[in-house]
Amino acid sequence: MNKSEQIARLRLIRTRNIGPMTYSLLMRRYGSAEAAIAAIPTLAQRGGSKISLASIASVTAELESIDAADAVLLWRDSEYYPERLAQFDDAPACITARGNLHLLTQPMIAIVGARNASINAQRHAHNIASELGKHGYIIVSGMARGIDAAAHRGALDTGTIGVIAGGIDIVYPPENADLFEEVASRGLLLAEMPPATKPTPKHFPIRNRVIASLAVGVVVAEAAHRSGSLITAREAATRGSDVMAVPGSPLDPRSDGCNRLIRDGATLVQNVADVIECVSRQPAVRIPPAQFEWTDSMRQTIDQTAVDRCRQKLAQDLSLDPVDIDELISWCEMPAPVVWAAILELEIAGIVTRHYGNRVARIAQQSADK
Repeated sequence: MNKSEQIARLRLIRTRNIGPMTYSLLMRRYGSAEAAIAAIPTLAQRGGSKISLASIASVTAELESIDAADAVLLWRDSEYYPERLAQFDDAPACITARGNLHLLTQPMIAIVGARNASINAQRHAHNIASELGKHGYIIVSGMARGIDAAAHRGALDTGTIGVIAGGIDIVYPPENADLFEEVASRGLLLAEMPPATKPTPKHFPIRNRVIASLAVGVVVAEAAHRSGSLITAREAATRGSDVMAVPGSPLDPRSDGCNRLIRDGATLVQNVADVIECVSRQPAVRIPPAQFEWTDSMRQTIDQTAVDRCRQKLAQDLSLDPVDIDELISWCEMPAPVVWAAILELEIAGIVTRHYGNRVARIAQQSADK
């Protein structure tokens, strides 16, 4: 990909209200990043809002920062972009990678758990990661302290991928600085956020969906009732990955999340043999229905008056609960291209958002104004 195309694409994905699914729809409808950029101000205006596009200067600086970090930018249609991740409609349009890209072509298992994990749990996670590596699996985790760090260290010799919540050049937590460099040199680091982005609470669930999408199975080694690791487990379940949990003492609150997962249907695993037996069943990936495919004739013949009516109806009727787009098409009683066009205008205006599985919902902060 030439630099001008990279800049145009990066401007799209770094513009407010344009996430991975909106980016994909824009590219499908307009055919190129430059054409989509030209259309965005009008789309936002129709939705009742204004939008400030990411500047050429800011994305050029981002590309320079990626080079300075000895990293590369992988686009969803590029050679090394993980095939399993690319199957999901909310896959990042691009990810920054630093390290050994060949690891992305091998089967992966995620090991996640508590940051304040017990010594025994950390030792167990380390050993499971090491043994799974010897069986050909790449270990994925989130570079946090506790279970994550133990899993990464256990798999350094065989291959590990750290998915971080901030930018590729931000070490978090600081005490994992040495591990950060080891994973970068002997494994691979991935980041969806731009360089220099410091992780905040909202970034961790975003990171967790990437971990869940990459792995054929997720092992939760120790987790409290409200642990972020349970978010990863839930995401994995919705994406067809095996969810496994190591049981723990009912007297230790750090095991409460794992025990609840097992109660709710997760596979109980105690050793590497259990994990391999579970993932060998090869669950079917739950790929959501494909987005609407735009044709040249559809792009040229969409009735904007119908789109305006549909947009008004959706703005009035949508709630905070996600609704499948196929249901919206039936509800609006309009052709699919018209409904998709109306949704796109509302997305760009920041009124609605799309969720995994082609579902749409109103954005909470807008509910009082519309």
